[in-house]
Amino acid sequence: MAGDAKVYTLAEVSTHNSSKDCWLIIGGKVYDVTKFLEDHPGGDEVLLSSTGKDATDDFEDVGHSTTARAMMDEYYVGEIDGTTIPQKVAYTPPKQPHYNQDKTSEFVVKILQFLVPLLILGFAVGLRFYTKSA
Repeated sequence: MAGDAKVYTLAEVSTHNSSKDCWLIIGGKVYDVTKFLEDHPGGDEVLLSSTGKDATDDFEDVGHSTTARAMMDEYYVGEIDGTTIPQKVAYTPPKQPHYNQDKTSEFVVKILQFLVPLLILGFAVGLRFYTKSA
């Protein structure tokens, strides 16, 4: 299948982006899914929105069945030239100060050591005034 397969560029595949001519790139392979648009359980808009890019992540995120994966052979038209697909840039979280659990715990303990006696004192004074007025 892949040995004598035609190799397409992303630009070539991107021109097939309508309901009358719809091609997708999934897993480095090119599929002409035009005939499948009406039968797709998610509707044709799902497939049409995945044209002009590598739709592998979209396909995998849905969690297609083994039956759906087996059907793909029927729509196979060739391979994609991987050098024509823009590489994804990995997300790098911003640099943040290291969270030190020990210092946070120390802070909470110190706050509680201050507040708990105050609450006890306030409760005792309130109880004293309550019992005097009753």
